[in-house]
Amino acid sequence: MLKDNLIEVEEHIKKACEKSGRNPEDVCLVAVSKTKPKEMLMEVYDCGIRQFGENYVQEMVDKTDTLPKDITWHMIGHLQRNKVKYVVGRAALIHSVDSERLAVAISDDAVKKGLVQDILIEVNVAGEENKFGVTCDEAEEFVKKIAVLPGIRIRGFMTSAPFVENPEDNRKYFRELKQLLVDINNKNIDNVYMNVLSMGMTNDYTVAVEEGATHVRVGTAIFGARDYSH
Repeated sequence: MLKDNLIEVEEHIKKACEKSGRNPEDVCLVAVSKTKPKEMLMEVYDCGIRQFGENYVQEMVDKTDTLPKDITWHMIGHLQRNKVKYVVGRAALIHSVDSERLAVAISDDAVKKGLVQDILIEVNVAGEENKFGVTCDEAEEFVKKIAVLPGIRIRGFMTSAPFVENPEDNRKYFRELKQLLVDINNKNIDNVYMNVLSMGMTNDYTVAVEEGATHVRVGTAIFGARDYSH
C-alpha cells in the first residue's frame, strides 16, 4: 500500500514539474513520518526514500538512533529553545526557525559542536494567527539579523499554507514566498544566498511544486491518516 501511495505522489510531482517546465530532480520529497512506527518508515525507505521529516524532537531522537544512517532528517515542527541541543547536528535541515532567540540558541549549540547547521526561516505568508513564523514584511530584516550569527547557514524559507478545500487557493501564497526569496537574494546581503523553498503538503504540494517549491513535506498521502492516540 505504501509503495503505491509513494508512486502516486512521485507521479504527481513529475506532472507538476512538466506543467511548469521544471526538472523533477530539483524537487525533494520529504516523507513526513511523525507519529509513524519505524516499520512504516522502513517500508518507505525500502522504496528508495531517504528524506524524512519529524515534528517532535523526542521522536526524531529515537528514530535517528535506530534507523539507517544514510537517512537525511528534517526538523519540520515548532522547535523550543530548550530542545535545540538534541536537533543541531542530527537534523540536516531545520525548517522552522521563527525567532531571533531560537536562531541564537541554534548558533550557540552549533558553535559548541563545531559544525554549521543549515536552517530555513519559517514565514507565515498568510498571516494566520494560529501559525508560527515571521511575516513577509519582517523577513528581510530577520534574515539580515541572523545571517551574521556563526554556526548557522540560512538556506531559504519554509511556510505552512492554510488548510483549504481547493489547493488553488494557496497558489498566491506560494508565489509570494518564491518572490520574497528572489527579492532577498537580489539584495546581495552578506552571507546570504538562499535557494530552498519548503512549501506544500499533502493537500497542496502539486500547486507548490508548480510555484517553485524545492522541498515538499508529504505525510498523509504516503503514510495514510495520522494516529493521534499517543
